[in-house]
Amino acid sequence: MSVIKTTNLTKRFGKFTALDGVNIDLKEGEVYGFIGPNGAGKSTTIRVLLGILKATEGEAKIFGKDAWADAVEIHKRIAYVPGDVNLWPNLTGGEVIDLFVKLRGNNNRGRREELIQMFDLDPTKKSRTYSKGNRQKVALVAAFSSDADLYILDEPTSGLDPLMEQVFQQCVMDAKRAGKSVLLSSHILSEVEKLCDRVGIIRQGKIIETGTLDELRHLTRTNLTIKTKQPLKTLHEIKGVYDIQNKNQEISFQVDTEELDTIIKHVSQFGIVKLESAPPTLEDLFMRHYENKDDTKVGGES
Repeated sequence: MSVIKTTNLTKRFGKFTALDGVNIDLKEGEVYGFIGPNGAGKSTTIRVLLGILKATEGEAKIFGKDAWADAVEIHKRIAYVPGDVNLWPNLTGGEVIDLFVKLRGNNNRGRREELIQMFDLDPTKKSRTYSKGNRQKVALVAAFSSDADLYILDEPTSGLDPLMEQVFQQCVMDAKRAGKSVLLSSHILSEVEKLCDRVGIIRQGKIIETGTLDELRHLTRTNLTIKTKQPLKTLHEIKGVYDIQNKNQEISFQVDTEELDTIIKHVSQFGIVKLESAPPTLEDLFMRHYENKDDTKVGGES
């Protein structure tokens, strides 16, 4: 069953097309990574899904309901965390969390306390005294304290330190194990790689690739570091080899995954002493899509 389904989703602001035929299909119990450079259309898509913006063309459905027309009904079952959280300055963090939890009709006090401890949050302080990271913690505790069916997370770890990022990742995996669905927009590619079942890459308002990480990895390159008994020659002449670097009698380079067999056969003629292979990462994939483009900047609002 599709929890989120957009079909030819298009949003124009005057003559500017922010979203151009975006198709997303998030299944039940799935974590979907939504990535792209600054200005690609990630946050615009999320605002349409939340019923904040109305699509110019196409449709966006959540739980089979129209994201714009049925927004009130949909919001009863979703939790949303933005990348820049604004809180009521005179309320304490604990009061803000309680307010959000009560709005959902959920009173799981034990889960609230557990999350406050996990995120190392002082809930007695006024919100105006919180750092950006602590404001994010309040939003994350409120979201994961609620028994939502869908979590929409737009750069949710912005401002968190690496330890708290790990806590966040644990919360996402707990939600997934409980059969919940997650849409995660993030520029922290290692985070997406750890958490997501499928990934959609958006550029200039269009989804340019979508699929599981394994399906997308064929598009990228494997990193090899090799040391041979005899000088390794003619490597630069072989198809699918890039970015050759010679250092300390070792050669490191990138190779198109589909050419890996040919490369290894060639290299083996020179007597392999050392061979290290690093699997292609989502970052490799991401940078390959945007290399030699003007918009290589990653992250932030879009």
